[in-house]
Amino acid sequence: MEVYLDNAATTRAFDSVENIMMKTLCMDYGNPSSMHKKGIDAEKYIRQAREIIAKSLKADSKEIIFTSGGTESNNMAVIGTAYANKRAGSHIITTKIEHPSVHNPLKFLEENGFRVSYIPVGGNGKILMEELLDAVSEDTILVSVMYVNNEIGSVQNISEISRRIKEKNPGLLFHVDAVQAFGKYRIYPKRESIDLLSISGHKIHGPKGSGVLFVRDKVKINPILFGGGQQKGMRSGTENVPAIAGIGQAVHDIYEDHEQKRAALFRLKRAFMEEISQLEGITVNGLGTALEEAAPHIVSVSFAGIRSEVLLHALEGKGIYVSSGSACASNHLQPSKTLEAIGLKRDLLDSTLRFSFSVFTTMEEIEYTADMLRELVPVLRKYSRH
Repeated sequence: MEVYLDNAATTRAFDSVENIMMKTLCMDYGNPSSMHKKGIDAEKYIRQAREIIAKSLKADSKEIIFTSGGTESNNMAVIGTAYANKRAGSHIITTKIEHPSVHNPLKFLEENGFRVSYIPVGGNGKILMEELLDAVSEDTILVSVMYVNNEIGSVQNISEISRRIKEKNPGLLFHVDAVQAFGKYRIYPKRESIDLLSISGHKIHGPKGSGVLFVRDKVKINPILFGGGQQKGMRSGTENVPAIAGIGQAVHDIYEDHEQKRAALFRLKRAFMEEISQLEGITVNGLGTALEEAAPHIVSVSFAGIRSEVLLHALEGKGIYVSSGSACASNHLQPSKTLEAIGLKRDLLDSTLRFSFSVFTTMEEIEYTADMLRELVPVLRKYSRH
């Protein structure tokens, strides 16, 4: 039996996404900048995808910029707005649990004269609001906060954060990395006073290499790619029509019967947590006071006395695919900044796995995974060097 529980890393594409991408690759393959019929046919896919995504956000289609994914969207949001607004100030605020595609652009900006404040979070992964508000000043031009943490699934109260920071400084811009949240929540940027919002296609059963940056009308932002002036000069380069068509289709499908999809994910999560609660020496990370306070598709579990890499490969041997990304960076040298930020015990930093679900995950797969954990964990503990 093969069980894929690494959906926070990437997802299997919807069949409808495969179909529309094959059509744009092999039939309607024209360059959307060309003036002949082939080009016009290709451009229609871009326009349709833009309209679908704008509708899902209750936004205007002109506020949608297509990118190569969440990383580019975050880079564009952070670097593009910082340089476009530097006359207004040089201070940026973020949290200690952001994705590297936010943290690393901020490091670049720090090296080039900007000042960045990194706000801590509590044990449940939620930002410490008073510390955030204390950091906001007249010099603050941008605040960047992740909607759902990719490692532990903690969810920020974006509406409250936006309201309170803008009460203190109405002129600042608010960027939200919604890569793990989009498709799991209904997100309406204007209602939540979000100025920039990052989306990735391959987290919602779309293609890798596809992404979106919502930029609220009138927000000053500089491009970070220069060339032929596509997308009104904001993101030059021939548009990736198959990827754009694919992400548009994925957005359409993920929000169809959305509440039922969310409810199904929460049922899977609840069942998984009930099953693994029977195991000794485990810690579930990033939970609030209720199951619904965290994201429906991510469960971060620390297994005392077992290295995450060992358990990951033991599960792989049973046909179960999970992630140890919540334990260490990909180079296996740096501990997870998120797990450190929530105050996880040091001996658990390298004993943590992330299980993440999707619309394709079944209850049978959850039960099988729990059975295998009950079989493997005691044995691995027995032979562990810990």
